[in-house]
Amino acid sequence: MPLLRDFFSNRGIETFEQEVFPGRHNIIARLPGRTPRRLLLEAHTDTVSTRNMTIHPFEPMICDGRLYGRGAVDDKAGVAAMMHAVASIKADGIVPTCEVWLAAVVDEEFTYRGVVKLCEGLRAEAAIVAEPTELRAVIMSKGVLRLRIITRGKTAHSAVPQLGNNAITHMSRLVLALESENRRLSGVVHALLGSPTVSVGVIQGGVQVNLVPNHCAIEIDRRLLPGEDPGEVIAHFKSILDGIKKVHPTFDAFIEMPPLLVDEALSTPADAAVVQCTQQVLRDLGLNDQPCGVPFGSDASKLSRAHIPTIIFGPGSIDQAHAADEYVEIAQVEQAARFFRQFILCYQ
Repeated sequence: MPLLRDFFSNRGIETFEQEVFPGRHNIIARLPGRTPRRLLLEAHTDTVSTRNMTIHPFEPMICDGRLYGRGAVDDKAGVAAMMHAVASIKADGIVPTCEVWLAAVVDEEFTYRGVVKLCEGLRAEAAIVAEPTELRAVIMSKGVLRLRIITRGKTAHSAVPQLGNNAITHMSRLVLALESENRRLSGVVHALLGSPTVSVGVIQGGVQVNLVPNHCAIEIDRRLLPGEDPGEVIAHFKSILDGIKKVHPTFDAFIEMPPLLVDEALSTPADAAVVQCTQQVLRDLGLNDQPCGVPFGSDASKLSRAHIPTIIFGPGSIDQAHAADEYVEIAQVEQAARFFRQFILCYQ
């Protein structure tokens, strides 16, 4: 990422790299502090697919106070706001209380390997992860568990389907059971995060139309609330499979292990120093200072698991992330830069 390195190098700010994959590196800029305490600003540099976009993904366009393009709000706006906040402090010759690391990391949109690498041996007193929160302080976010579940059957000619055992038919029973499970979960309500959810996002089965299928697979997405244990959730899904088998003895299904993805929820105490400082800065800027929760995941939960009190904050709306016409309000990016600067100067 030459642009990031050049931006900081031209301003006399130290940078170093962490290799995550061959050719893909985390870039970390360091601003010295008056004490050995460290404050971490973190944001990701990767984006999602450009498929089905209605605007040019990589030719930024400004129109009516908005910047359009893939990654504009998720997560280039947050990265830019952090970069300019750090650069302005350096330009003013200010040495903050805490050493500041600005980590621009890779792979957030896929397997989170960038932040996992960053966390290796990492020490910091507090962290802010830039994501589109509409300038709100997010202290809680849902976790996610993704699983692949497979049903097995017996192949037969479609002219004599009774000689086979249809794996797709069995999977349909499971899909309906998961729909019922989602309705059950809607009765569990968290004050900041709402309800946990389960969704079937992928289904694959069958070989050709004149064969009874002996295999079908789904991938499910289960959003977790703080305190939910992924292992217990997996055990509950196994009990759902067992329940179907009691009613339909030929039902044969299993959960493929390990899970496709496990990411526990973020839950930062409202009285944590990073939250208290954030609220004060937001009040000073005339912004909403009440902590909130979001349903989406981010790198913040991995930093929290590394015992670093972490919040999520950034410009723009999650509704525009991954959108066909992704954009960010420029005024919010400017406001976010002011917030990050003030936070760095105020955090003790």
